[in-house]
Amino acid sequence: MRTLDAATVIDTVAKMCIDSNRYLPKDVRERFAQCAALEESPAAKEVFRQLTENYELAEETGLPLCQDTGLAVFFVEMGEDLRIEGMNIREAINEGVRKGYADGFLRKSACDPLTRANTKDNTPAIIHFDIVPGDRLKIAFMAKGGGSENMSRVTMLSPAQGWAGIKKFVIERVAEAGPNPCPPTVVGIGVGGTFDYSPILAKKALLRKLDDVNPDPKLAAMEDELLEALNKLGIGPMGLGGKTTCLGVKIAMSPCHIASLPLAVNIQCHSSRHQEVEI
Repeated sequence: MRTLDAATVIDTVAKMCIDSNRYLPKDVRERFAQCAALEESPAAKEVFRQLTENYELAEETGLPLCQDTGLAVFFVEMGEDLRIEGMNIREAINEGVRKGYADGFLRKSACDPLTRANTKDNTPAIIHFDIVPGDRLKIAFMAKGGGSENMSRVTMLSPAQGWAGIKKFVIERVAEAGPNPCPPTVVGIGVGGTFDYSPILAKKALLRKLDDVNPDPKLAAMEDELLEALNKLGIGPMGLGGKTTCLGVKIAMSPCHIASLPLAVNIQCHSSRHQEVEI
């Protein structure tokens, strides 16, 4: 049995919150450059120039990439032979969020859904736990902004609709979202499971790197097909037109009931802020 001090978890989470909001991941920066080179529209090229300038300024100044520093979303894999000393793992993660959002001068966006009263520390965090073999702790963090989250949807298709129905729903959702999620976006898709599980699959898919390839050849082909279709919509960077509506499509799939076909689309803005740490 390995023991990990809660203070280590708190400090690690706090740093993840700050760094993810200040430093755009390398794969996203590289995709900006690739897409900008392919654009023909002056407006699209200008948007990519401004997006590049924005992440460079964030790195230089330590200011957030975006004023919406998001709700704190975590996917946590905790080894069954690991014990957190000092407080439980959920408390430690929430304390890390409080510390990170305060120390990093990040906007606190968590509020009561009805009164809209702010919780003032961006907690409680949204935390998804998995218990895994071993004694390690893997924490994946995502700063999820409201603009892109609001454009996400979950539906229950009939099994007969199959891939054609999935593709139709995803394309229509991105088209209806238009400029609202600050494109170019990353689109996470969860297929299968249950009504509540497919959105978790979709959100977890957004943690994948833009330049990776789905290990399942069938899903990899579906991702490529959807990415091509979404970029043909012509919405373009910030909705001003162009070849790049979407930076990447990531699909996660799970078995479902024989009478169901759950489908979730979770949209992430161009500022795809996430980080993964193992301790």
